[in-house]
Amino acid sequence: MNDCLFFGRNQNPILIKNEPNSMKNPIQFKFENENENEKQIKQISSGSFSTIFLFENGKAIEYLNENDSNQNPEKIQIEENIQKVTVGYQNEAILTIEGNVFAKGKDINPNNLKEFINISLLIEDKNDRIIQDIVSGRFSIYLLTLNQNAYGIGSNEYGQLGLDSKTLPKTEKPILMMKNVSKIFSGNSSYHVFLLNSNQELFGCGANRDGQLGLGKSRKRETEIQKLTKIQNIPKGKTIDIQCGDSHSIMLIENQNQNQNPKRKLYSCGYWIYNGLGKRFGEDTYEFTEIKSSLFENDDIILEISVGNAHSLILTSNSKLIGFGYNSYGQLGIGDIYFFRLIPIQIELPKLRFNENIFNYHISCGDYKSFLYYSPFSFSNLEEDLIKLFRRKEFCNISFKTKNGEIIEAHKLILKYRLNQNQNEIEKLQEIISKKSIKESNQIFEMIYSNNSIINLKLYSEIKEIINSNEKIEETIKRIYLNENEKDFIIERKEKEYKFPKLILIMRSELYRGMFLSVTEDKSNKVTDYSELSDKSFQIFEYWIYSNQIKDEIQITQEIIDEIQIGIDYFQLNQTNPNLFDLLINKFNNQN
Repeated sequence: MNDCLFFGRNQNPILIKNEPNSMKNPIQFKFENENENEKQIKQISSGSFSTIFLFENGKAIEYLNENDSNQNPEKIQIEENIQKVTVGYQNEAILTIEGNVFAKGKDINPNNLKEFINISLLIEDKNDRIIQDIVSGRFSIYLLTLNQNAYGIGSNEYGQLGLDSKTLPKTEKPILMMKNVSKIFSGNSSYHVFLLNSNQELFGCGANRDGQLGLGKSRKRETEIQKLTKIQNIPKGKTIDIQCGDSHSIMLIENQNQNQNPKRKLYSCGYWIYNGLGKRFGEDTYEFTEIKSSLFENDDIILEISVGNAHSLILTSNSKLIGFGYNSYGQLGIGDIYFFRLIPIQIELPKLRFNENIFNYHISCGDYKSFLYYSPFSFSNLEEDLIKLFRRKEFCNISFKTKNGEIIEAHKLILKYRLNQNQNEIEKLQEIISKKSIKESNQIFEMIYSNNSIINLKLYSEIKEIINSNEKIEETIKRIYLNENEKDFIIERKEKEYKFPKLILIMRSELYRGMFLSVTEDKSNKVTDYSELSDKSFQIFEYWIYSNQIKDEIQITQEIIDEIQIGIDYFQLNQTNPNLFDLLINKFNNQN
């Protein structure tokens, strides 16, 4: 069953039958198709006329305005597995695991509004067609390529593609906006966009009639910013996220201190009325200024922010959901439809089934609607685990410089084992990367992590001498298992100690992923854990964590199967195919 709460505007499209247009209190969302209840939600994206639910199995369904007569969702017919979805006012886009983007909408494919077309293939540079992220604006879609180039497609009426709107009011193919981009920020109701480069410099363009780009102290700045402009005087720290509404923007900044847990603060800019600035009456702000509230306690970390047309939601580590802004449809979930709430207010929630782990919950604001849903992190197999971790830069601890001076970071532990455990091989890799582009360098690392030479045969021929190409990822991980020096975390149970690398536990267990990746992480390197497992069952668990296998000499009993089944739930194991329980059953049947 899915844990998903909904509140706000229950029309365009109607999401819950036999309920009022304005849902003033959070209500459990249930799918009309009972089979969908067995699928875990991965992401929700919602606009004015459609809402898409993406599931962990790589499939998605959409609720469309035109389906109001029967109120049933439709499955999105894309053969590739879907990785992310994004919805604007009248456009939708989906990103597949293969790096393709399929989109539809009035400003994307005006001749057939219902047909998804592959817009990544429309990028002129054929070497720049692998997409790693997508973001919707109100009438535009933004693509971030593996080469860290940002493209825009759709409406450019307000200059939101960074080009002169008079000569190019819209485009039906992606237009290059900026190079060396690490993140793109916009919103389903937004006529403006922000681009963050690898040096943490922020640029913006598009509508600025209400100061929503944070360019200065006056509303008299140009109504439209026709080209990307550097945003000056942004708060110090790491930009975690920026969410854009119609006439406002919310920024989440993290200030890091080596001796303390990171501190996160909210900043906003734009026009005060309706638009969720978190400020008091008449307090306009045309550059990013801090949102202050007693609801943000010293030990309370802001986990996520989400912005709709004119309201904002905040999720914190103390399991608080906070909102402010426009509320005429009940989109703040506070029990009324009073016009607006200017300053932050806490939203009362029914008891959550997984309330003990708020880090697995996520928020998503539509135009005038809101969702809170349960979506734990999960991987499908070990090689995908490693490639995804490579792309998560916060886990990397060794740097390489490309020929153009860009920095790529990787996992030293994995490289050590994939490069024949030889420091000289890492130095050789440094030399190779120094002669390659950012795209070629990313491909080299993905080949190393996955041991997949098919990614690029030419590049593989250059590095095959330093790679242990006969060793699969599972063998690499098992060698880590045998090397005590590489283990940095201790599980104490029944007066015994078991050592693991945190990297491996992050990949395999949701329990430890939530612990290690939490911004409130306990910095200790040991924990006393689940003791109901017998020693033999825990040894099975330990070996499977590394190898996705069961030792041949282990004898399986019904008691062990029962224990492991409980342990899988407790440790929230990321099950692969074949999964641990299936392996146990097969081995038990063969032994008997």
